Amino acid sequence: MRPRYAFEDRLDQWIARRAEEPVHLDEENGMWRLLDHATVSRVLSEPGLFSSDFSGLAPVQEDFEAFRTGMFLTMDPPNHRKLRTLVSQAFTPRTVAGLEPRIRQITDELLDSVAGRDRFDLVDVLAYPLPILVIAELLGIPAGDRELFEKWAKVLFSGDQLTETSTMAEIEAALEMIAPTIREMNEYMLAHIRYHRDHPSDGLTSKLCRVSVDGESLTDQEMVGFVALLLVAGHITTTALIGNATISFDRHPDAAEALRGDPSTLPVALEEVLRCLPPFNELGRRTTTEVELGGRVIPANSIIMANIASANRDPRVFPDPERFDVARTPNPHLTFGHGIHFCLGTPLARMEGRIAFEALNRRYAGYSVASDDTVEFQNPAMIVSVRKLPLDVEPR
Repeated sequence: MRPRYAFEDRLDQWIARRAEEPVHLDEENGMWRLLDHATVSRVLSEPGLFSSDFSGLAPVQEDFEAFRTGMFLTMDPPNHRKLRTLVSQAFTPRTVAGLEPRIRQITDELLDSVAGRDRFDLVDVLAYPLPILVIAELLGIPAGDRELFEKWAKVLFSGDQLTETSTMAEIEAALEMIAPTIREMNEYMLAHIRYHRDHPSDGLTSKLCRVSVDGESLTDQEMVGFVALLLVAGHITTTALIGNATISFDRHPDAAEALRGDPSTLPVALEEVLRCLPPFNELGRRTTTEVELGGRVIPANSIIMANIASANRDPRVFPDPERFDVARTPNPHLTFGHGIHFCLGTPLARMEGRIAFEALNRRYAGYSVASDDTVEFQNPAMIVSVRKLPLDVEPR
């Protein structure tokens, strides 16, 4: 039997509920859930009404608050605009495009390490190390510290004690549990940034040290938020994309065979993977005032959960939404967000995913998820991704 994500059963429930009540109050958790594409798109594109700042509503942990300074995912305008503008000056499309030759080289080196083998764990060999090595080089961080970054990611994204129905007390306990890791990351990143202030280079961290808007630059602590976000959250998203795509292609062997025959179709196919298996199912927001959504009046300071997974399968936007269509265009999925918080690392994730599968298809006549071994999944309440993905390959 081909592997199935645990969250897919929950997704079926969300889809059934969307048909009846796309905006509803989850009384058990005391929050509102939004399930249709139009409402989710609106919420993500109107930060004045739907804030990313949960100050006063979410549990506070001292180490995390210091670490969050400069992490513009949790900011609203005008602070968000200032930091995003500064970061965008250094993390440009040209910078990302210039990485392609090096990404290809790293990909080939990683796959060379398992040359001659007919089975390997795709996560260990490629899906995890590729993005972390790329980002480490981009930031000027020693790739030799890769095991340390992996440890951080496991602590931050495993969250096995959390579920969709976790209480604030349980979330607060989880924050306390990860506090030592956050403290360690903060100290590491500050030392890295200060080194690059004293030893300028052409790397992204040094560029961040130099950028300014209207005479304002990023402080060291503000830079910590972005550098850590790119290092940890950025690489884990690409890891999820590569693993999710492998499982999707395994489920649809005819589509996989067509992609091997025409590599130019990979970018469109990967967008369909992102639509069907978004790494993060929901994005949280807070209402800044009383607002009407889907015919329901939602009070000010309410927590709302914009459900990306359900919105990505809304039949009013996606014809035959349950069909995995590797040629689907247009494909206005919301996996990378929408509006001012659209993911800054999207071009890099797309490039890494494309190059990974170009290399796999070039080296192997075919590959499939091993049927006699176990696929291990991450906790879907944290991220839709795999921990272990044994792959059988047929060398050309």
